[in-house]
Amino acid sequence: MTRTTSDTTPELELSTETLPTEDLPVTDLSDLRPDAPILAPIFREFGGRPRFNGPAVTLRVPGHNPLVREVLGQPGEGRVLVVDGGGNLDCALLGGELGELAVAGGWAGVIVNGCVRDTSELAQLNLGVRALAAHPRRSGKERLGERDVPVSFAGVTIHPGDAVHADEDGILILPA
Repeated sequence: MTRTTSDTTPELELSTETLPTEDLPVTDLSDLRPDAPILAPIFREFGGRPRFNGPAVTLRVPGHNPLVREVLGQPGEGRVLVVDGGGNLDCALLGGELGELAVAGGWAGVIVNGCVRDTSELAQLNLGVRALAAHPRRSGKERLGERDVPVSFAGVTIHPGDAVHADEDGILILPA
């Protein structure tokens, strides 16, 4: 389908239903889907892969990361682990060892509403990593939290299976 712009040049009308969205920059996805939720720009890049996308796997963990380790030890199949740490800035929920585990398992990325550590190691990995900040303290080791639940932070609710698209310009969610 084409449309005509004001200068009478035909322009192709595109939608996310007719495009392979995994190949599009977040800016283009935002233009095509202005209704798509975008996380507030509060996250920093820590991984060696600035652009990543995939279906969301969600966790809610209160300052303890055994569930993060457990999930990253399972096949990632190009998915993105979204960890709601409640915005806790007192400890890291992901570090170099878990980052290596994620790469070995085929995860595309990890988004942490909280902190990470071993940032120089994370920067060397073929893994997208976004977090609020770096913190040297490790997390608690109790198996606390919930998996595959909607998580809400940075102004957006992310459900398991939602498509996460992240690049240098931001993080956009396409609901499943």
